[in-house]
Amino acid sequence: MASKPPTLPEKLLRPSAHDAIRVCVHCRRRVAVVTPMKWEGVDEKLAKMVSEANLDHASERRRIREMFKDIQLSIDHCLFKAQYSAVKTEEFYRVNSRGLEIFSRRWFPGSLPMKALVCFCHGYGDTCTFFIEGIAKKLASSGYGVFAMDYPGFGLSEGLHGYIPSFDNLVDDVVEHYTKIKAENPEYRGLPSFLFGQSMGGAVALKVHFKQPNAWDGAVLVAPMCKMAEDVVPSWPVQQILICMAKILPKGKLVPQKDLAEMAFKDVKKREQTSYNVIAYKDKPRLRTALEMLRTTQELENQLQEVSLPLLILHGEADIVTDPSVSKALYEKANNKDKKLCLYKDAYHSLLEGEPDEMIFQILDDIISWLDEHCINAGASRSIPP
Repeated sequence: MASKPPTLPEKLLRPSAHDAIRVCVHCRRRVAVVTPMKWEGVDEKLAKMVSEANLDHASERRRIREMFKDIQLSIDHCLFKAQYSAVKTEEFYRVNSRGLEIFSRRWFPGSLPMKALVCFCHGYGDTCTFFIEGIAKKLASSGYGVFAMDYPGFGLSEGLHGYIPSFDNLVDDVVEHYTKIKAENPEYRGLPSFLFGQSMGGAVALKVHFKQPNAWDGAVLVAPMCKMAEDVVPSWPVQQILICMAKILPKGKLVPQKDLAEMAFKDVKKREQTSYNVIAYKDKPRLRTALEMLRTTQELENQLQEVSLPLLILHGEADIVTDPSVSKALYEKANNKDKKLCLYKDAYHSLLEGEPDEMIFQILDDIISWLDEHCINAGASRSIPP
């Protein structure tokens, strides 16, 4: 006789596939036991310590990062193997107006004059201590000052891991952080400045633009989260249940989700290397986080015609995480003639991390060419008297 299908809450509360199941000897209930990850070149003791760490709080994420950062930079990925001379890197913490300690990094050319500022908005499953390192060094070696921050609750910044109680507050944090960087450093005044958003960071960048329509000289959007692909969004009935549950358990990790790395990374080896980003949030999305992201994409889909800054939009045609058709709609509807759309045949979601090496560097070269052109344009427009 077929077993009765589990109810939705039972489905949502099931352990992940990589967790072992153990029966408690006292209450006979099944409990999930985290199976330690295995990383090449990492001893079992460290692997067990990292796998069992509770990353809810920033203090533990910072401890784990210190233990693992040299291992991360040694993996066999083209972004880490590339050598860029004279690139300087700094990292620091700053308490924002909401009392949260924000971690940020910056990379700049050591021997070249700085052409412009590039302010990074990372994706949901990323931090500014992993793949962004290689992307930023490539840009800095081409003459750009690159700045990145971890959002509250992500990476090394304070806040409950992976929790976005308000997407608008997150955007305000980004606006505040980059505005201070530009205002407090006299050497940056007069330089062009660009937003660079990947995936969820694309949504952040567009929201920053809406709050500061005249503050930026352009935006680079890589697979921007203007709409979730149908394969990622829960069905409408499930959404309604999640909305009700979020009122009671906003921080609960209860949203069904497929393996995003498998969906986003085309190259299998690079997909496996995502496990080295040990402080990235990889669990089921928290209820409030998922609903805030869904609400944001629905808003953005209806605001595409309000985008007015120069745009470079890059998207993989085979992306099943964020919908490439909405990038096409953004290109068509944006209220600006200075816009460019690059679609990459058969490419997945993680264009700059998960494609073959030659594709990654082709896309980076496309980005740098666009930035170079727009630095010249921005400089020319500044030199024209009012």
